[in-house]
Amino acid sequence: MTSPVSARPGFSPALARRRAAIFTVMLVVGTGTASWVVRTPAVRDLLQASTAEMGLVLFGISVGSMTGVLSSAGVVRRHGARRTIGAGGATFVLGVALIGAAAPMSSSAGAFAGLALVGFGIGLSEIAINVEGAALEAASGRRVLPVLHGCFSLGTVVGAVVGVGLTALDTPVPWHLGGVAVVGAVAVAWAVPAIPSDTGRAVPGAGGGPGWRTQLGLWRQRRIVALGVIVLALALAEGSANDWLPLIMVDGHGVSATLGSVVFTGFAAAMTVGRFAGEPLLARFGNAAVLRASALVSAVGIAVVVFSDSALLAGCAVVLWGLGAALGFPVTLSAAADSDDPTSSVATVAVAGYLAFLVGPPLLGFLGEHLGLRAAMVVVLVVVAAASLLTSAARPRDPAAADR
Repeated sequence: MTSPVSARPGFSPALARRRAAIFTVMLVVGTGTASWVVRTPAVRDLLQASTAEMGLVLFGISVGSMTGVLSSAGVVRRHGARRTIGAGGATFVLGVALIGAAAPMSSSAGAFAGLALVGFGIGLSEIAINVEGAALEAASGRRVLPVLHGCFSLGTVVGAVVGVGLTALDTPVPWHLGGVAVVGAVAVAWAVPAIPSDTGRAVPGAGGGPGWRTQLGLWRQRRIVALGVIVLALALAEGSANDWLPLIMVDGHGVSATLGSVVFTGFAAAMTVGRFAGEPLLARFGNAAVLRASALVSAVGIAVVVFSDSALLAGCAVVLWGLGAALGFPVTLSAAADSDDPTSSVATVAVAGYLAFLVGPPLLGFLGEHLGLRAAMVVVLVVVAAASLLTSAARPRDPAAADR
């Protein structure tokens, strides 16, 4: 079954400029995120933190992300996508810079605060960027969200490749992350003015509202619940790799910090390929079939990383992990946008994804401390495999079933 956005009228210059703007912001977020991730072993050493303590530090990004995403729908409705994305982007780059400043001072609290700002910036802008992407899909008749999230993944590849090189050169963490923050701030300042100020903004006096009652009511719909579980599972697959993959390879498979960063780069590259290749797959097979295959492929990759004692085989399996996780977030949010109230529906489903980011780091850190990080990933494996049973919820919505 093909998607309602499979028609191809193309992009006008104005729509192309809007698309370039949100692609740029996502590229910045991906680059900044990977820049932090590849320096995770160095930051851990500078902080002199145990695995469990590092899990608590990583909890900062989860707290910030959840706070941002819970606030985002209301901010978008009140102020529009442009201001929301601008505020989120500025907060994100400030957080990256703060992590770089806090690590050499062995300040776990400072690193926690920096990660909280990073998470808040991502969470605040997440809904606005996806609502703007969904608006571009409706205006152009073309898929935007998979490529939009592909730009995030492309940014992670860029950030990881640069980070691997700087790690090999023993570049100090503050110089690395500070430089990334400066470049990111310039890029966000260029992009934000092109985003319409009224995208997602509520019409005064219109029904519904940005309050909790609207979003809580959506959880009575079985389709929203199923989409929430899917995005939670595949966000956990993506987020656990972003948070822990270099350390899994270093501590669990005995490779060097540089090689652990190389493996993470392979994961990021696989995510990028999966997202940029998503449009023709989705047009041919539909959301549900692609998501089901994605969950199963990701589960196979995670299983090999967990159960194989070969570092080489585990490094190769990371490609499956990344390819499978690639389309989970964008396709599920695109399905959620097929709604009478796209802003609230996207925000509601995204909350489930950010719940994975909230719970994942401390849970996996705690389990990793007692069982090892490889064994801790069994939780991720089980959740991702279970999500494959729910993917029919991503089919185009039947308006007659909207209230069920």
